Amino acid sequence: MRKTDNRQPNMSKVAFLTLFLSTVSLVLSGQAIPRWTQQSERERSYPSRAFFTGYAQGVVRQGETVEDAKNRLLREAQGLLSENIRVTVRSQTELRTVSITTNNTQRFDATFASDVQTVSDIEIVGISSEPPYHDPATGVVHAFAYVNRDELASYYKSVLAMNIAQTENVLQIAQNMETAGDKINARRQCDAADTLFAMVRSAQGILMAIDPNVTAGEIQQAKTEAVYERLVQMRTRLAQSVYVYMKSEETNFSRPTTVVANRLKSALSAKGCSFVDDLARADFKVLINATTRHHGSEFGFDVCFADVAVQLFDIRRDRSVFQDEFSQRGISTSREDAGRRALEDAAPVIVNKISQWIR
Repeated sequence: MRKTDNRQPNMSKVAFLTLFLSTVSLVLSGQAIPRWTQQSERERSYPSRAFFTGYAQGVVRQGETVEDAKNRLLREAQGLLSENIRVTVRSQTELRTVSITTNNTQRFDATFASDVQTVSDIEIVGISSEPPYHDPATGVVHAFAYVNRDELASYYKSVLAMNIAQTENVLQIAQNMETAGDKINARRQCDAADTLFAMVRSAQGILMAIDPNVTAGEIQQAKTEAVYERLVQMRTRLAQSVYVYMKSEETNFSRPTTVVANRLKSALSAKGCSFVDDLARADFKVLINATTRHHGSEFGFDVCFADVAVQLFDIRRDRSVFQDEFSQRGISTSREDAGRRALEDAAPVIVNKISQWIR
């Protein structure tokens, strides 16, 4: 009689058989496990010195197809890659405190650090990805995205140069408008230059994150600072004069007058305002309506009140920013003089009410 062999099969044979069956299954399914699904392979093929990467994995959710899961995980991997770059930008800016070498002199540029850190929506371009992989044995979906540092740097060097040139063009337009006396539109051009310059700072920040050893020349530091200084100086000049259009309807006991308007113009001129007759050139519009009324007598003197309504429009923002009504007391030997004093004393009240809005 033949004896039954109860010995365990050789483990190496079992492992080989398992691998063989797995390989046959993958061949039959038309797929092979990509090497990038392994962390060690990703680190070897896409080293951090040359690539930014993002990797995500997960299972197919209930009610979700495999293809939907692949697309979802790929978007997640791309998002992780983008956030990796943003974090690097912020950390590099903080660590280096933006100490730029210019003409062999170290200087701290706080404005640069501030501008880069306020740019939260950094556009990341040139992202590549491997086709997402669904492992039939485990049900896990793998997704991997990457971007080459050199290619990203090349793109942002182009973006930097383009935005610097565009900022210079806009500033030239603003300067031409300023020379022509059109300060309101010159300020609007400066606003556009601010937006472009934020993009300049963003590109510089990304370049610094990609290459911590990037030079001042590569990020066009000298030219950038010259453009920034020009922008600051122009804004300072334009802020020195605010154009105001004023319309006033005043009567002192039915007699037309301009007491409030004259006093108001004098006070606002001292604060750097200029007055224009063309509403299209104004930054602000002031509307005044003032009338006087007799209140009574005190110790032989007439007491009158000026009833004043004032409204201030910010033309740049196309809306009313202030509106109020008040009464100002005046006293004198005659009704007309008391009314005039009330109107005169109403002017500084108006200045106090609207000056905080005019800037």
